Amino acid sequence: MAFKPANNIQDLQYFGEFGGINPSISDATTFTFMSAKTMSDTFEGNSDGCHLYARHTTPSNLYLGEALAAMEATKTANVFGSGMGAITAVLMQLCGAGDHVVSSRTIYGGTYAFLKNFTPKLNIQTSFVDITKLAVVEAAITPHTKVLYCESVSNPLLEVADIEGLSELAKKHNLQLVVDNTFSPLSISPKTLGADIVIHSLTKFINGSSDTVGGVVCGTQEMIDRLRSVIDGAGMLFGSTMDSRVSASILKNLRTLHIRIKQHSANALYLAERFEKDGLKTVYPGLESHPSHLIFKQMMHSEYGFGGMMTIDAGSLEKANALMELMQKENLGYLAVSLGFHKTLFSAPGSSTSSEIPEDEQKEMGLGEGLIRFSIGLDNDIERTYQKMKACMKTVGILS
Repeated sequence: MAFKPANNIQDLQYFGEFGGINPSISDATTFTFMSAKTMSDTFEGNSDGCHLYARHTTPSNLYLGEALAAMEATKTANVFGSGMGAITAVLMQLCGAGDHVVSSRTIYGGTYAFLKNFTPKLNIQTSFVDITKLAVVEAAITPHTKVLYCESVSNPLLEVADIEGLSELAKKHNLQLVVDNTFSPLSISPKTLGADIVIHSLTKFINGSSDTVGGVVCGTQEMIDRLRSVIDGAGMLFGSTMDSRVSASILKNLRTLHIRIKQHSANALYLAERFEKDGLKTVYPGLESHPSHLIFKQMMHSEYGFGGMMTIDAGSLEKANALMELMQKENLGYLAVSLGFHKTLFSAPGSSTSSEIPEDEQKEMGLGEGLIRFSIGLDNDIERTYQKMKACMKTVGILS
């Protein structure tokens, strides 16, 4: 691909108020105007470059939004106080009473719960489908469908969406294709593959230090303006605002994302290949055994690899828990939810991050109770990590 997402971030240049090499943090919730007319124009959205109130925009939030839009090749972006803030705002902006969503069946548990349990209160229905089967996706589309929703790489089963194929379906049926790209920043660029809107939980790989919560919606100017509207914009009216100090922190961490993603991916591929060779049931998009390996390969920016997420099946929840507790004791990582940290994080999603999904539906989609989701860290000596993990697996009886 000709598009180079990290270059687009690198080419942005910001100076602080007094010439600092980092942009100044906008330490204000409200902003002054030189005239009353400018204030009224800003309320109407007609005064470009002016700031009204921090729930709407701040200079710091616009800097971060511009950088993320550059990364995702969209016209602009709006940052939010959390990933769920971004997801819910987009879905509520695009859908109203009587509308319908077609969504991947394997998505983040919070998104699933919102679509399954909350939006029906507003008379918005969702069909959850196997996103890897385009015929099944198309069969679920109705005259009331407005949105086709998926994750580039699904949480937690690591199913890979054929974004180009889904884009063709979306255009054919006049739908908005919304893609959550949290698991694969830089590796996959959904907009260049035909997505209309790209979402991230900034809490994860993009920030990378597990110390702030944030989200972003990357899209057209028209879509972002709709979200920001003081009249009926879900981004404005839901109030999921990002603090300027958080956006400044994430912007600084974004500058090293390309280095971190390469290491996350290299380490994950190293471990996945060896675990699979050891006989463990291992799922990782970089393995040729992954059913969507070739699709990922066709979509990816190869220099960033296949991402830092992988799963293994320990066979039972008892063994999964024993392994995770032992790995934490041996300082191989942390028994914790979330992802993208410098240290490896692991959890059993069936009883944690995907616990919102009923057990029968978990079984139907192939989410076994012994599944362990790994967010592989930035370890320098990954062979040592592998040997120590393998020893833990032998201790708890997962490997002989």
